[in-house]
Amino acid sequence: MSSVEQLLRTPLAELTDRYLVRAQPVPSGLLDALEADGRQGARTLARRIRNRQEKNRAEGQRLRHLLRYETELWEQGLERVAGVDEAGMAPLAGPVVAAAAILPRNYRLKGLDDSKKILDAERREELAAALKRDAVAWAVGIAEVEEIDRLNIYHAGLLAMRRAVLGLGLTPDYALVDARKIPECPCPQRGIIRGDALSMSIAAASVLAKTSRDRMMGELDARYPGYGLAVHKGYPTPQHVQALREKGVLPIHRRSFGPVREALGSVPMQTDLFAPVPVPRP
Repeated sequence: MSSVEQLLRTPLAELTDRYLVRAQPVPSGLLDALEADGRQGARTLARRIRNRQEKNRAEGQRLRHLLRYETELWEQGLERVAGVDEAGMAPLAGPVVAAAAILPRNYRLKGLDDSKKILDAERREELAAALKRDAVAWAVGIAEVEEIDRLNIYHAGLLAMRRAVLGLGLTPDYALVDARKIPECPCPQRGIIRGDALSMSIAAASVLAKTSRDRMMGELDARYPGYGLAVHKGYPTPQHVQALREKGVLPIHRRSFGPVREALGSVPMQTDLFAPVPVPRP
């Protein structure tokens, strides 16, 4: 009796646990045998295994594609490639947070993507934990509310990015940055439009920045209850704008943003949160 024939005598529940739940390698010929089996459950199991294999192949191709910028640099001898991204440009409250991450060569983390595409907060935290464990180096940089109001949000975001790169503890050979270039960056760099969806390293930084900022906003929610900061993370939701009007402006609110200025009674509501704000010269 062949090994495949012996496996067909195994209860389907055990085969399901072995090859779907625990994802053990499927012996050659088993899927064909299951598909030819007279039992409906056997044919269903074969279909589920093939679907999983197809998803794994598609995910592998996606991850290889995400490494194309890094691979190009690695092939030039630039081993320490840092991805850099930020989180928190649009909120009315809280800091802007950036992260930098240097991943091992040919690193692949299943499910890693632009943090905005990962809707499950628990899954983002799992990915962040894996990145912190596996990365060659990672760091977070912050620009506080006072700096946002003084510099404007765009330049504060760049400042947070620069601090993240400097916080790595080593100088990268090259930096891949989401959509912009960092002033006074300590290494050569390239800005990539939609880089968090096109580069593995930038996607890693995106997840680290997002999860770090979300935790900060949870801590601020405990300090300033009633504003819903842990839910909306400081973004201009109707709930947040209403709380601003009813409860007033907190020290963590960005006074250079239109809804906050409106709540302070200084100027009418601005529809463009990124409208230029004059910055006093020193």
